[in-house]
This record gives sequence, C-alpha cells and structure tokens, in this order.
Amino acid sequence: MKMKTSALALLAAMALAGCSAHNTTSAQPGVDAPKPPVAASAVNVQKRDLASGLYEMALSPQGDALYVSSAEGFKDVQGGVVYKLDPATLKPLGATHTDLKNFGMVISPDGKTVYVTNSLDGGVSAIDTSNGKVLSRTLFPERNEKGLPYGAREILLHNGSLYIGAVADPALVWVVDAKTLKVKARIKNAGKWVTGLHFSEQTQRLYVANGGGEILVVNPRNNRIEQRWKPLGEKPALLLNIAEDSETGRLFVTDNSKAKTTLVLDIHSGKVLKQIDGDALAVKFNPKRHEIYISQRESGKVLSLDATSYAVKQSWDLPPHPNSLLLSADGQTLYVTVKQAFNKDHSTNGPDSVARISLNQ
Repeated sequence: MKMKTSALALLAAMALAGCSAHNTTSAQPGVDAPKPPVAASAVNVQKRDLASGLYEMALSPQGDALYVSSAEGFKDVQGGVVYKLDPATLKPLGATHTDLKNFGMVISPDGKTVYVTNSLDGGVSAIDTSNGKVLSRTLFPERNEKGLPYGAREILLHNGSLYIGAVADPALVWVVDAKTLKVKARIKNAGKWVTGLHFSEQTQRLYVANGGGEILVVNPRNNRIEQRWKPLGEKPALLLNIAEDSETGRLFVTDNSKAKTTLVLDIHSGKVLKQIDGDALAVKFNPKRHEIYISQRESGKVLSLDATSYAVKQSWDLPPHPNSLLLSADGQTLYVTVKQAFNKDHSTNGPDSVARISLNQ
C-alpha cells in the first residue's frame, strides 16, 4: 500500500483535472501578469462539502445529473465512490461504491455510461448510470521498473473509442473500445507522463500533453503521431490540461509545475501566441460567453478571463485548492472540485468540495 500511495502522490501532485465568434488579438509571445479582477459576488457561488479524494466531473447530456469521481481517502481506505449530484442544488442523488479508486471521468453521448480511470491500478471502469452498477473493467498489463501499474490518468471519448493517457516514462495512450473495454491500439513513444488529452473537431486531430513539455498531434484514424511541439523549447515544463477556441484556432495549455503559465498556441503550427502568467491547473474555454476559466491550485482561486484581451474579468476565492473544472452545455454554469491539502501521511483535514458558479449573475 505504501508504494501505491506514493504513486498516488505523484498523480495528485500533477493534479487530475480532468472548451467564438471574436477574432484573436495580434499579441506577441510574452508573459503578462493578470490585471486586477472584478470582485466576485458570493451569491453566484454554491459549495457543498462532499468527500475525500474528489477529482473529475461529468454532466449528463440531459443536464439532470452531475457525476463526481472520488478516490476517497488514501490512508487506510480501500476503494472509491462515484457520486451523483443534482446539478442545480449539489444535493446528493446517489452513489456507486467501487473497489478501486476513481480519478478521470467522461460520460457517453447518450448519458447511459460513465467511464472512470482507476489510476492506482492502471485501469478503466464503465458504470451504468441507470442503476450505478459497474458494467465492466479493463486493467492494463503494463508495469514500471518498480512493478507498479502505469497510472491511467486522463480519459477522452471520441467516435466510440476511449483514449486514456498513461503516467509512465516512456508513456503511451491506450485506445480502448468504449463498448467492450478491449484495447484496440496503443499510441507509443508519447514522452514522459501523458497528462492531458483533447480532440479538435476543427482539425480532426488528438492533442496530447506530457510532462516533458510536449504537445503531440495525433491522427486518430491511424493513431500516428504526426507532429511533436515543444512550445517552451528546452525550458522545464510539465504541460497539463488543454482547451480550444475552435473559432480562432487557439489551444490553451496549462503548466502548474514548472513554467507556471497558460500557453496560448496556434492549433495548426504550435506557435506560441501568448503566455498568461500565474499558476494554472484546469482550463476551459466558453464560446457562449467568450471567456477562459483557469483554476489556480496554489492561489486558491478560479479566474475568468476575457478571451480576446486575456484580462481577468472575475475571480472566485475557493480555498484551499480548486482543481478540476466542468462547464455546462449552455455555458452559464461552471463546476469546480475543491481539494484539501495532503498531510504527510496522505490524510486530509476535511472533505473535498464541489462548487457551482452561476456565470450569468
């Protein structure tokens, strides 16, 4: 258990997170400090303490259920839970107790299946949303030099396939059939630690972030890596999460570990268009409001930025550590998981929380 807990500490440190009709500015690459934000109103934020080990979220296509993955505690606690909440009130509606811990999450287009990554055991599970039962599971056979499973971190669903990033060195991306959970292919030579995944409808390419400061451009039709970008050159970088403004062809990529920045990249060339200074974990782009949202784990804040000027429009204090972000389909609600700090023994001083931000108030 000690070795598995150490593996989890690495995953947690890299922070699971688990995207307009305006023209982009002609700003040159550089580092800009955020401008003072407008104070956030407390009336547009709801927050509910829920459980230990909260990570990613998913909304049902019908908008009537919010699912939250939980690894639960990491000290003397086995298994995890997938919580079902009312998206409007955050009131618990149900829970699936699992024998493995849950991290990354995605939901099927019909809302019938939730998929969760079981990072410590190197696997993925499918859960029936109608009754909360675990339908099936796949545990990947790969092991590192210590004999531990490769950590299954981010998960993305595209065209009937699940793409699951492995935290390993060298890393890979598992391509899994969403119906059978059988491995269809492996995208190898993915660098050190696959941390972020994004599919672009505009370019029909998969973008893969890794801990070596790279963005890999993958053709999902043949699972081949077509380009490798290193936007910060030889500067240390641990790229994490990715969002896209498809109208202007910009990718937003965060780094909370090394560079402490949000990179704005040209989606076709990987050219750096802008660097937004400050610690940055999860990132979402909202085409309905032309805004960018960034969670700042260290600062304990969630920021709303104007997507043209990159000026901070609003800031929400959500201490101690805002983590994953999820945007509603209508672009008017932002959900945040808020984590507690880990003690030396991997315990925490209280439960993690889920926050609901009404963006139109």
